[in-house]
Amino acid sequence: MKAVVVYESMYGNTHLIAEAIGSGMREKADVAVVPVGEATAAALDDADLVVAGGPTHAHGMSRPESRTAAVQATEKPDSTLEVDPDAEGPGLREWFATLGSHAANAAAFDTRFDLPAAITGRASKGIARNLRRHGYTVIAEPESFFVTKQTHLEADEEARARQWGADLAAILVPASR
Repeated sequence: MKAVVVYESMYGNTHLIAEAIGSGMREKADVAVVPVGEATAAALDDADLVVAGGPTHAHGMSRPESRTAAVQATEKPDSTLEVDPDAEGPGLREWFATLGSHAANAAAFDTRFDLPAAITGRASKGIARNLRRHGYTVIAEPESFFVTKQTHLEADEEARARQWGADLAAILVPASR
């Protein structure tokens, strides 16, 4: 099985979660973890599973304005934030605008604060909706992974992401009997 994990990340948390998801799938799949700017049609060719995720900005997927504001936040005095090396370029929203139709399985995730979704929103719901619009069959409920107010991953979120990745792979490649 071939899997591609596509991520958008501003401060590195979503990138870490994407890597952990990929790690969880590697026992049953050949996995590529790629930033959204490198998620070309060729990168998705022959993928049996595409997992896409990004940060939650203003209750949903990021926009160019919210990404600019995220970068500007790193430039403030006393800021300890750092921009992820892959943050430059398009986000998931722009990627979906250019993505063709694909007949493969998919799943969606996001990173957000650990508060009720009614307060924070969830980018993963919009990601899943867009995946369906492009012909993907979404095989799992959208998943959220949590960051602290200081924009660090909550404890055990990488382990939870690895397990989620393993669970996704197991849906498509059940254990041998």
